[in-house]
Amino acid sequence: MDAVRITEGSTLLEVPASHSAGGPGKILGTVFFNEQMAFNRDVSVMFLRSLDKEVTVADCMTATGSRAVRIANEAPKTIVTANDINAGAIPWIEGNIRLNDLTNCRAVRSSLHSLLADEVFGYVDLDPFGSPVPFLHSAIQGCKRKGILAITATDTAPLAGAHRAKCERRYQSRPIRGPMCHEVGLRIVLATMARELAKFDRGFKPLISFFADHYFRVYVQVVEGTTAADACLDSLAYLSYDPVTLDRSVSHEKDAQHVYGPVWTGPLFDLPTLEAMSPEGMADPRRCSRMLGLWKDELDTHPFLYEVSELSSALKTQTPRYDHLMEVLNSYGRTSRTHLSPTAFKTVLSPKEVKDAFLEAVGD
Repeated sequence: MDAVRITEGSTLLEVPASHSAGGPGKILGTVFFNEQMAFNRDVSVMFLRSLDKEVTVADCMTATGSRAVRIANEAPKTIVTANDINAGAIPWIEGNIRLNDLTNCRAVRSSLHSLLADEVFGYVDLDPFGSPVPFLHSAIQGCKRKGILAITATDTAPLAGAHRAKCERRYQSRPIRGPMCHEVGLRIVLATMARELAKFDRGFKPLISFFADHYFRVYVQVVEGTTAADACLDSLAYLSYDPVTLDRSVSHEKDAQHVYGPVWTGPLFDLPTLEAMSPEGMADPRRCSRMLGLWKDELDTHPFLYEVSELSSALKTQTPRYDHLMEVLNSYGRTSRTHLSPTAFKTVLSPKEVKDAFLEAVGD
């Protein structure tokens, strides 16, 4: 296949000339590469670079090796295994290792299940074409004590409620359509990880959990022991939503009202982790800086978000200017923007207070 050279961050990469440049991507040849996932790779590099310590890394489905090679090159204290089961991927991986003169990265051709059964790593990365569910058991098995699991889910449509039955089959959780669909989808991924880890008497601490472009991405630190496992399971709940009253409530028991989920109701981010990350040198430093700022400021203890269009529809009124609405909402109680949507917000306010503030903003 014809190749082109690109620079991503401070890393030179050789990738197929025919490759995806946006959306969920398509497999155009024998080896997959999606240019739009540069931000996803940026976050991996920022995170591992911020640890500033030696970490063994398994990029389990590396394709061209773009993520693995960037990590090895831009977070040089890492020791990286770039793995793919596809024999056609190995020349691309080895070529990119040579291109950057790396001595801390090796190419491996193996089933990820075999790799993670034979070795353990401090950081295990899963970025499959679709759902990560079939690979979670192996990822957990191959993750060291207090290790990091970094998981991508690109099956956004089922998780966001467009294909409910498929989400229920894969994730054993009911999604929701409408304004909260992406937040609920993200929290379904975390709930699934909590239940899978609990089978091994392990829990987790969320470090970074976000939705971007066409995928969900979570970074969690594994915590050993039944206490941690039970605490994570206690953070799972079912969601009730009334589009007329805008009421959102959660219950640990499923009932006639609380039918969505189970979902993770704990935090999405760890502030010290975010504070340690820097956008300097990334492929898209402006986007990285903007997203880090949003993640740091996002109100993270009061799920679930409100959409401006949801409120205007429920109240049958016009939409106020977003910045002014945020000022009014914050005069009632703490409210923040959210990375999940540019026209949504999270707040400590009750649904009645949200509606009162919205009407006040409309009337100004």
